[in-house]
Amino acid sequence: MKNKSVLRLTITAIMIALCYVSFAVLKITIPTPLGYTSFHLGNVMCVVASLLLGGVTGGLVGAIGMGIGDILDPVYIMIAPKTIILKMMIGLVVGAVSHKLFKINKLEGKKLNIAVIISSASGMLANMIGEPLFGYFYYKYVLNAPEKALKALLGYNLVSTSINAVLTVLLATVIYLVIRKRLKNIYNNLND
Repeated sequence: MKNKSVLRLTITAIMIALCYVSFAVLKITIPTPLGYTSFHLGNVMCVVASLLLGGVTGGLVGAIGMGIGDILDPVYIMIAPKTIILKMMIGLVVGAVSHKLFKINKLEGKKLNIAVIISSASGMLANMIGEPLFGYFYYKYVLNAPEKALKALLGYNLVSTSINAVLTVLLATVIYLVIRKRLKNIYNNLND
């Protein structure tokens, strides 16, 4: 039991580090009239962690990894609270769909592949809805952004969020399936 907890904590810490690097380093920043948006791979690690470790842990991986990325970047520090909330939401949705609805730990073959794709897509769909809605209220009421600049930023965010979502579903599905296949014994012990 102790080894299981240490292993789970170790994998969680590694996933947080991978999430941070994927978000802070593997990104393309795009200036907008109100601030910045970006293409990044941080959501991939959040989704993979949610598939491997469950929604709460996956959400924490995304919230901590990408939250730290925002906090350490002077361009994004003001939106760190928004990032933390939205990434936690991604993890919770992916975890609920994959582990509660599909019970992916018991699936194999095509059923597993389909469940992973749907679970990943569900989390990214929640992000595609949550990002503009939550973003609008956050920028307008917390950061007091002008309406015209806010509309332009939300347009850019919709494009970058959509591209990030498609990339995340594809990459997270492949990474998860490879990790699960290679580490099946460890994976099964983690989720008993």
